[in-house]
Amino acid sequence: MGVQSIVFAFVLTLFAGLSTGIGSVLAFFTKKTNTKFLSVALGFSAGVMIYVSMIDIFGKAKESLIEVLGEAGGSWATVGAFFGGIFLIAVIDKFVPSDENPHELKKVEDIYDKSENNNKSKLMRMGMFTALAIAIHNFPEGLATFTSAIKDPSLGIAIAVAIAIHNIPEGIAVSIPVYYATGDKKKAFKLSFLSGLSEPLGAVIGYLILFRFFNDVVFGVLFASVAGIMVFISVDELLPTAREYGEPHLSIYGMIGGMMVMAVSLLLFI
Repeated sequence: MGVQSIVFAFVLTLFAGLSTGIGSVLAFFTKKTNTKFLSVALGFSAGVMIYVSMIDIFGKAKESLIEVLGEAGGSWATVGAFFGGIFLIAVIDKFVPSDENPHELKKVEDIYDKSENNNKSKLMRMGMFTALAIAIHNFPEGLATFTSAIKDPSLGIAIAVAIAIHNIPEGIAVSIPVYYATGDKKKAFKLSFLSGLSEPLGAVIGYLILFRFFNDVVFGVLFASVAGIMVFISVDELLPTAREYGEPHLSIYGMIGGMMVMAVSLLLFI
């Protein structure tokens, strides 16, 4: 394992992770009072997260666990880890303090107030949870990109580009709620950017510490749990809020659009 191959693998992983910042920047090409855009964007983000969780991440987790535990054991472990992730984020959501009734959301104009109290708004909490889920998701992705690039550079490039495409709408998923909750583009971009940094962080930690311990079971359980976390956030936070800020069908159109974009991005690099 030469120094050049390690540097190349890390650069690829860094590129893939920081593409969340691209999504964050794209999200700012809208006016703050454009509630229809907010509704479509949140629905789009939910579609991305649901599709990639159920079609890609869950499948990879199951495949990894079946290799070690067998068909029955791997399948049960995948389902258990998936609902374990849902349970974990549900418990976190239950105990995170909220200063408002979740069924009485503020209007965008009110959310745009930059007071400290709005840091506890539903949108801010949504952005934080989304950033957490994406950061956890990106961590093993970074390790996967890094190890693939070392083993086969061409495969590493394909995986890095695919993950970069995935991360662009994920950057939108983080930045849109935070931007509308605070009115602060820098804060929204920073949080989105930091969630992407977990990708190269995963590569570094994987190389320095976890490389000798990381196995298919750990990978599978982690991926299945993250899939559950992302699905819960989508159905509990993103979609209900999307419907609050626009016509009911707009959020659904956005969700379908997000699924289509994610589906195409997966197909491009089969």
